[in-house]
Amino acid sequence: MTEIIPAIDIIDGKCVRLTRGDYALSRVYASDPLEMARLFYENGARRLHLVDLDGAKSKHVVNWHVIERIASATPLVIDFGGGVKSHEDLHIAFDSGASMVTAGSVAVDNADEVESWIHDYGADKIILGADVRDGRIAVSGWTRESTHEVVPFISGWMDKGISQVISTDISVDGTLEGPSVDLYKKIRREIPDIYLIASGGVGRIEDMELLDEAGVPAAIVGKALYEGKIPLKYLGERRGDAC
Repeated sequence: MTEIIPAIDIIDGKCVRLTRGDYALSRVYASDPLEMARLFYENGARRLHLVDLDGAKSKHVVNWHVIERIASATPLVIDFGGGVKSHEDLHIAFDSGASMVTAGSVAVDNADEVESWIHDYGADKIILGADVRDGRIAVSGWTRESTHEVVPFISGWMDKGISQVISTDISVDGTLEGPSVDLYKKIRREIPDIYLIASGGVGRIEDMELLDEAGVPAAIVGKALYEGKIPLKYLGERRGDAC
């Protein structure tokens, strides 16, 4: 059964959701991320996807205090992304309480840096971010497309030890229109050993069933939980082992 990993995206210390990554289309859903994290935990979540959107724009970690508050007040396993570009950012994230950190744009623009993170912290602490637009990896807050095609990109990082990947189809992110099942089927077919975390487009519980059928182990869900499209009770029913 595909696990639901709830998402909290942060701008100015508040929980927001974007549509297709557009900051101009942000909507605030809660003023206190800790209260939202507690609500997710009380309904059965054991893992949290936390994104520092201010950090992503600033290219360094900004909202480390949010990690610290959630980590000190809940047992949630936090995977963190947004603005992690250097060893200093990585130290800040882990020291603040993150269990894992996502390497997105930096895995394209500074692969040597990410390889050093794997060497120093272990591959289980680093998640690959593979955000996709038209089959290619997009970087810099989704403003720039790289030349990397998604499957070879993931495969190359698996060869370097990465075992988990978060893959977002930008075209459906935040739309509630359904996930890119064909994309995930392709990744599963060509890289069956990767722990694939789908992201983007999930708008109803039936979408989770489609991901089940595609063999996707986990999916990040944000707006559908905030808007009640998927009831919070499913966090407990679709809970993994918070690896």
